Amino acid sequence: MDVQYHNWYSQNLGRNMEYKIFGDRGHAMIAFPSQDGRFYDYAERGMIHELTPWIEAGRLRVICVDGIDWETWSNMNGDARWRIEQQERYFHYIVDELLPNIRYWADENIMVTGCSMGALHAAICFFRRPDIFDTLIAMSGLFHTRDSFPFYSDDLTYANSPQDFLQQMPEHHPWMQLYRQRRIIFTIGQGRWEDITLHSTREMDRILCEKHVPAWFDYWGFDSDHDWPWWRKQLPHVMHNIEPL
Repeated sequence: MDVQYHNWYSQNLGRNMEYKIFGDRGHAMIAFPSQDGRFYDYAERGMIHELTPWIEAGRLRVICVDGIDWETWSNMNGDARWRIEQQERYFHYIVDELLPNIRYWADENIMVTGCSMGALHAAICFFRRPDIFDTLIAMSGLFHTRDSFPFYSDDLTYANSPQDFLQQMPEHHPWMQLYRQRRIIFTIGQGRWEDITLHSTREMDRILCEKHVPAWFDYWGFDSDHDWPWWRKQLPHVMHNIEPL
């Protein structure tokens, strides 16, 4: 398997940001780490191993990006406005800096995925830019900002809260038709540590249904926990359905 390590300076974040690419061809997939995770987590946690059949078949190229959640979503004692501004800078790093480099390799739309907090990042990117991303695979996510910003809201917490801005999005918004042309997948267990994320996922299910946006909501059983062993089963299951080998 071809593996490339990159360490480039981000103008938005004012620092070097690392990422790894697994595979040299196929449909590009941006993979966000779970909360406070790093760009190497998908490899160390066994997720790249699970995706190896698609990578080695030339069907998938996985770009594992770094996170800064410890400055934004997890930084509960920090200044709320600075935290959400930093999240917005991170979003623009992904969309305006990282993606043009990835798309230079292959001029195509891009898949986006993540588990836990990574699912929120994936959903933010997909629902704000469906002109770039053609597939969302969100596993065990919480899709609003209220848990991380319980006493604060502004224009940027709204822009980074898909559960809220989708609820308010008018039918004539140009993104609505694009959503209907994309692949939208949510997968989640109903076991340990999934109570809050399950409620948020069901809300996304309700909202997209009301908006007449097709989406696949894949609810796993009560033995399926909010943890890597289950995410390692869920993502290949989705891939077998949407990108059969």
